[in-house]
Amino acid sequence: MNSHQNILKNIKRYVDLSSQDEEAFVSIIKRSRVKKRQFIVQPNFVCTHQTYIEKGTFRSYFLTDQGTEHTLQFAIEDWFISDFTSYIYQKPASLYVEALQDSIIDQIEYNEVENLCNTHPVFEKFFRIVAQKSFAFAQQRILSNLGKTAAERYREFNKMYPTIVERVPQYALASYLGMSAEFLSKIKKEMQP
Repeated sequence: MNSHQNILKNIKRYVDLSSQDEEAFVSIIKRSRVKKRQFIVQPNFVCTHQTYIEKGTFRSYFLTDQGTEHTLQFAIEDWFISDFTSYIYQKPASLYVEALQDSIIDQIEYNEVENLCNTHPVFEKFFRIVAQKSFAFAQQRILSNLGKTAAERYREFNKMYPTIVERVPQYALASYLGMSAEFLSKIKKEMQP
């Protein structure tokens, strides 16, 4: 069980777990290594798992019909990532989830999580809390995109997530912030002393 202490610590920030709860959760985790540029979710396939990042960096994005990438989320150590719409509704994914570095991940399958929540209700509470926090974050991101300039969005993101700024390619960060990589480069140059 020691190899899963990080994910258990993450859960315990929100709920108390008995030793039986911990054992039941650890029993459904599938750990794997993922190479840089490898996809763990792709469009048109049902996303059957949530992914916890033990080590590494990921991004989720979608492609327009014209081939433009739009990054929706980054995830680093101690974060979860998935195509949550596909996962929740068990319908084909619309997102790509790609490793930006060689990574180690823990995955939990949809059906096993549903069974776990039925037999250990504390996990129902955990996933509800996480969903609420995710919804609140998404709302803040929308407000930021609607009400702030590109430079303000970059400064805000850099202040909140300097580690991510250092670890992700500039094109992906620009896509997340809703600007071109060239414009992001210009903003960064203007901010240098």
